[in-house]
Amino acid sequence: MAEYYTAFWNVENLFDVFDSPRRSDKLQRTLAGELEGWTSPVLDRKIQQLASIISRMNGGRGPDLLGVCEIENEFVLGLLVNAVRPLSRNYQIAHFDTQDQRGIDVAFIYDQDIFTANEKFSHYIVKRAATRDLLQVNFRTGTGKLLVVIGNHWPSRTGGQFETEPYRIIAGETLAYFHERIREVQNNDNVAVLAMGDFNDEPSNRSLADYALCDRLRTKVTRARSVKFLNLMWPILGQGIGTHYFENSPNVLDQFLVSKGLLTGSSGFTAIPESVEVLRFPEMVTGGDYPAPKRFGRQPSLDMNGFSDHFPIALRLRETS
Repeated sequence: MAEYYTAFWNVENLFDVFDSPRRSDKLQRTLAGELEGWTSPVLDRKIQQLASIISRMNGGRGPDLLGVCEIENEFVLGLLVNAVRPLSRNYQIAHFDTQDQRGIDVAFIYDQDIFTANEKFSHYIVKRAATRDLLQVNFRTGTGKLLVVIGNHWPSRTGGQFETEPYRIIAGETLAYFHERIREVQNNDNVAVLAMGDFNDEPSNRSLADYALCDRLRTKVTRARSVKFLNLMWPILGQGIGTHYFENSPNVLDQFLVSKGLLTGSSGFTAIPESVEVLRFPEMVTGGDYPAPKRFGRQPSLDMNGFSDHFPIALRLRETS
């Protein structure tokens, strides 16, 4: 009976270098001020810092499947994969270039010796200003079992939590729609669907609870005739731990959502809820009274010993016979 270590991390502005030839002129103009001083040595250090944490996941074996967001392109993601080569993993990349106005995307790094990416889809979210798509990848294990994984990076709270809430509601509706479509296309109400990402809302917010159709009670999901997710992050809320901190308050913005088939085991996989954790290695945590993530940031507040403004999260899945 195999177990798989899955993780997600908002790696905070993993941009290509300031004058990258891989960036469009329009995006270069948009990001010019933001990327001032983002040189090759700075990018290399950022990659090194991220890789040092990824290499410690899963007891030093690295993740079997890692979702990431805030990456600009496949080139920088390739740098990250190269930086974790000492793990001797056969890591591959699943990524789409989207029309996000800051040029940042969602992607997956996965061990091809464990998973095969059979199909991938980039689901567009209808919003006046372009935002990150939902990235769906249909993975199969060596036994042929299907695991559908959806990466999310919903519109941010910049501009005010409640003023921007409608955008995340749109994203929640989009996720719920494709969750239902996946079951229809697969002709299977018990298909294994794992949604992960930075939702920029907490489990109790309307975008997740009412529109993405996420519940906190297992039985509400397993007995429902309609499509629902179980949000596995509710116990984390009770511990006072955040994946992101704002004004010294912990927020659980990064989450795992699992389908009925991942709870009952009828999909061929079972999520292990008690395995969920927020990864906070000592060097990642700021000093002082509030254990916030140590940001890498950018000029003029660059910290070459930082990592990201989010902590990674991890979940184990078990493949059933």
